[in-house]
Amino acid sequence: MRGISVMLLVLVAAGLLAVLAIPAGAQQYPNVANLQPFTAQANYMSLPGYLRWLVFRDTGTWMSREEAERVVMEQGGRV
Repeated sequence: MRGISVMLLVLVAAGLLAVLAIPAGAQQYPNVANLQPFTAQANYMSLPGYLRWLVFRDTGTWMSREEAERVVMEQGGRV
C-alpha cells in the first residue's frame, strides 16, 4: 500500500512539473516593454534578449527568440 502511495505521489508531481513547463501568456512573463534596450536597466541587452535571460534565470529553460519577440510586442514594446 505504501509503495502505491509513493508511486501516486511521484506521478502527481511529474504532472505538475509538466503543467509548469507549458509556456505562459505574455501577461505571465516579466514586463520588459517599459525598459530601454541596450541600457543598464536591460543589462545592455535587447528587450527580447533580456526577457529570454530573465526567464532562463527564473526557470532554467531558454525560450526561443521568436517567442520572446512576440511577448515583447504583446507587452507594447519594440523589437
